[in-house]
Amino acid sequence: MQFVIGALIAVVVVLGFGMVVMLRKANREEGAAPVSPEQAALAAQVAEMVRGQQELAGQIKSVNDNQVQASRAISETVARSQAELTKQVNARLEHVDKNVGTTLTDSAEKTAKSLGDLTARLETIDRAQQNIVGLADKVVSLQHVLDDNPARGAFGEVQLRDLVEAMLPTFAYSHQQKLENGKVVDCLIELPDPPGPIAVDAKFPLKAYQDMLAAEDSFARETASKQLTADTRKHVKDIADKYVGQSIDGIRSTSETALMFIPSEAVYAELHAHHPNVIADSHKLKVYLVSPTTLMATLTTVRAILRDVEMRKQAGVIQEEVGVLLTDIGRLTTRVGNLDRHFAAAAVDIEEIKTSAGKIETRGGRIETLDLDEPDELESGGQEALPLR
Repeated sequence: MQFVIGALIAVVVVLGFGMVVMLRKANREEGAAPVSPEQAALAAQVAEMVRGQQELAGQIKSVNDNQVQASRAISETVARSQAELTKQVNARLEHVDKNVGTTLTDSAEKTAKSLGDLTARLETIDRAQQNIVGLADKVVSLQHVLDDNPARGAFGEVQLRDLVEAMLPTFAYSHQQKLENGKVVDCLIELPDPPGPIAVDAKFPLKAYQDMLAAEDSFARETASKQLTADTRKHVKDIADKYVGQSIDGIRSTSETALMFIPSEAVYAELHAHHPNVIADSHKLKVYLVSPTTLMATLTTVRAILRDVEMRKQAGVIQEEVGVLLTDIGRLTTRVGNLDRHFAAAAVDIEEIKTSAGKIETRGGRIETLDLDEPDELESGGQEALPLR
């Protein structure tokens, strides 16, 4: 911009100078001819123009100087603003870097902690899975155990033993009790007559039930269902023959009823739901099927009966003691009466003593006041003075 303005000033000065030179040259060629008014006016205009151009050049220079100063001030302001902005941006960037670093550190710590927790949980899940695998192996082994009839019977006996020992006092039952007929019952519940000792036998017709569940068609299922019915009826008949109403020499050793313990709620439910004839036959033979749940209810009733029996025994003892207590009370009543008579006699004696003491006090008072105006009274008083009564 400054270069352009300087070039314009130079062009104007050159033009003015060229016109002055041309006028002087024309004057010389004319032989010093007098200057015409037009030339003089033109020269004056050119001179005026040159002065105007000089003034314009001065103004342009002044404007140029002002513009330079303004440009310098703007440059300084822009530089300061840019420096301040740079400082703020750097501060913001530093703050952001710090926050980002803190956030990344926290995130890394939380991630590491989460990974640690996840690892621990995975280890727990792994241990649980191993336990499940072990439990599955045990279940398989238990299934093989239950496939064997003696082992299955032992399983039922153990469950029966646990239930009975948990519900009844020790004097109310016996395990593997041998009866008078030589048979050994799994559990004998000792109840007084009636009904008498009740035999409980643990039976587990599981094989036919498992075959029924594993049947692939209706024919196989029906066959297994019939086998379940036959096995259960055989168990019921064996229990009835061995344990129901047994007696030796006319003395009954067991009750007229017995219990068949089925240690499987599923088998028990299947028999009651789909084999009503088996249940009816067992009732006719007075053998009642019980599951773990129903056996607990039965044992609760038995415990209440035993408690009532014990209370009746204690009631007899209480009645005997009350009779003795009544005898003691009669003896005590007699002795209290005797004591009351003694107290009555003592009360009479005390009243007579009080009367004699009153008379003595009266006579003493008279003697003290020397009351001699009534000799008859003194004389009679003297006669009464000998006996105190």
